[in-house]
Amino acid sequence: MILLGYDIGSSSVKAALVDAATGKCLAEAFYPKQEAPIKAVRPGWAEQNPDDWWAYLKSATAEVLSAVGPRASDIGAIGISYQMHGLVCVDKNLSPLRDSIIWCDSRAVAYGQKAFEKIGAQNCLAHTLNSPGNFTAAKLAWVKENEPELYRQIYKIMLPGDWIAARLTGEARTTISGLSEGVMWDFEQGKPADLVLDALGLDKDLLADICPTFGDQGHLGRVAAQELGLPAGIPVSYRAGDQPNNALSLAVLRPGEIAATAGTSGVVYGVSGQVQYDPQSRVNTFAHVNHSSESPRLGILLCLNGAGILNAWARRNLAPEGYDYKTIDTLAASVPIGSEGVSILPFGNGAERILGNKNAGCSIHGVDFNRHDQKHLLRAAQEGVAFAFRYGIDIMKGIGMELKTIHAGRANMFLSPVFARTLAGVTGATIELYDTDGAVGAARGAGIGCGVYKTATEAFSTLERLAVIEPENTEEYEAAYFRWSNLLTNN
Repeated sequence: MILLGYDIGSSSVKAALVDAATGKCLAEAFYPKQEAPIKAVRPGWAEQNPDDWWAYLKSATAEVLSAVGPRASDIGAIGISYQMHGLVCVDKNLSPLRDSIIWCDSRAVAYGQKAFEKIGAQNCLAHTLNSPGNFTAAKLAWVKENEPELYRQIYKIMLPGDWIAARLTGEARTTISGLSEGVMWDFEQGKPADLVLDALGLDKDLLADICPTFGDQGHLGRVAAQELGLPAGIPVSYRAGDQPNNALSLAVLRPGEIAATAGTSGVVYGVSGQVQYDPQSRVNTFAHVNHSSESPRLGILLCLNGAGILNAWARRNLAPEGYDYKTIDTLAASVPIGSEGVSILPFGNGAERILGNKNAGCSIHGVDFNRHDQKHLLRAAQEGVAFAFRYGIDIMKGIGMELKTIHAGRANMFLSPVFARTLAGVTGATIELYDTDGAVGAARGAGIGCGVYKTATEAFSTLERLAVIEPENTEEYEAAYFRWSNLLTNN
């Protein structure tokens, strides 16, 4: 059997085909080949058209099917990973009524804060483990107040992965994990969070029906099958947000295990077996992919909006034309740890949860025109992202999370030795890099959901570890971090 996995990101949509028996990735593709556009018609806004995701998915599917030829007929299950916290509003035909308000859009902060105060901080955290903050429910409240005519047309609301699944199957469904990431799940009562929906004045009927994270989520419909060049009837058997899915991709399922990513945004995601939450909601707690009321598995998530997007900005604006990331890494590595006094605060991609939903912006400090050049700025950009990780990790440690080893895929900023060594050195954690990504993880998740794998251990028995980075030069990194954190405090 072949397993098909999709990863619906804000930069691209990736498809992967995995041989269920060997665990080998047979083919992988992504579209668009340049980063997908994000509409920002006002400061702090970020939207994408869901129909564009579908177009990208079709292109990526065509490429991987072409790579395997006749074996495409062996595809036995589909899994979906998706960008978290987005809002998709659909009509009765499951067609989008507006562009999706995506994860890094910060327009709804005030709506979430007002609901948090109305519910009461302790009461809200006891039930949902988070403030409504800037998550999906708060974004819907913004739509209700600012686009009332459109709100009245909504049949169901969905997360981005729910909508992709609906486009595949024709069914509007969601998961407990998905509802929890939108701060619409009540962990204490084991049902959708009426206290949040009521505080925001939202109609409970707008929520889609709940299906399991692993298991029957519908089957590929005739129309979608024709568009994709696949046989109808293939089961969709797994879906999860990109960060829980990344943890699954790295076989991070048990309490105390940690996963990290550093794409457009940066994330550290640790699994806990007990209720733990930050009273200030600077880091967030959601249902992990293997969560159940009988055996709680909660993901404590540190998210940085400004991560790889800073590195991409630095490449476009600071590096000579034509330089790729590998060349940039070589330039950055030629500068000593601490960038000889240059520091960059990487918060230029919307409001940051670890800063109390403050939109602090990106700023550059310590530049000496007679001493520093582009190399120092390129290194300081990577160090700034790693230092922001450390700042958030200290918050996670403060609520009882242990950090000894970080699992990550060798992708995005983890391809850079400068970034990986900085993160290891400043956190004191060993970093293990694996040969996997979100689309491959979603394919393996589909294998668990359809029963081809009896356990997650079996599904990830072939996961290949590529490298181990031990913490070194910790005193030098600590000194650079101390300077950086003082700038953040006084910024």
